Amino acid sequence: QLQASGGGLVQAGGSLRLSCAASGRTFSSYNMGWFRQAPGKEREAVATISGSGRSSYYADSVKGRFTISRDNAKSTVYLRMNSLKPEDTAVYYCAADTAAWGKETYDYWGQGTEVTVSS
Repeated sequence: QLQASGGGLVQAGGSLRLSCAASGRTFSSYNMGWFRQAPGKEREAVATISGSGRSSYYADSVKGRFTISRDNAKSTVYLRMNSLKPEDTAVYYCAADTAAWGKETYDYWGQGTEVTVSS
């Protein structure tokens, strides 16, 4: 089970940190990802991180602004979002995957947390 939190309303240029807490005993074996879906748009991958935390991926649109991290001892993955833009407005979802890094399918999803960036 994945529980996302941390969304809210923020002005452009501001920051937010999303958290996703996972239940279960093998959190470190899961690749984790943050995805988002804006109104009228398809869901897109924002950032993903391998189970060990040594590998990560970022969408071009968030590179240099967002940072994904994880604390395996707390079974939690984070998304630090800086320099937020109105186009970052979306519902953000966390997801978990058990496949090898680079072959993820993200079969497990949490509920979304809404991020609204005002201009």
